[in-house]
Amino acid sequence: MSQTKLHVKKGDTVLVLSGKDKGKTAKIVEALPKKGKVVVEGVNTVKRHTKPTQSAPQGGIVVKEAPMHTAKVMLVCPACQKPTRIAKKALANGSMARACKKCGEIVDKDK
Repeated sequence: MSQTKLHVKKGDTVLVLSGKDKGKTAKIVEALPKKGKVVVEGVNTVKRHTKPTQSAPQGGIVVKEAPMHTAKVMLVCPACQKPTRIAKKALANGSMARACKKCGEIVDKDK
């Protein structure tokens, strides 16, 4: 498996495009570029039956989010609040940043 460049990052707000949670908007908790997947908060939940251990002496059924493919999510622009694709824009310092295709606003405010 080769590492792929993801169009979304940890902390981005995304819209789920397919699956049982289609249409939900939520934040990305974890990005897994080696697998091409992301974990989205409260989306794609699965039940895991866990044995009692030292750290979890009760055991039982644990509900947690499973990773989903990045093609199933679309970035929501923080400026215009619309789901959008990303464009690459060159900044003044020479680096590249992600920008909204609809409004042109730069998505990466930390750079």
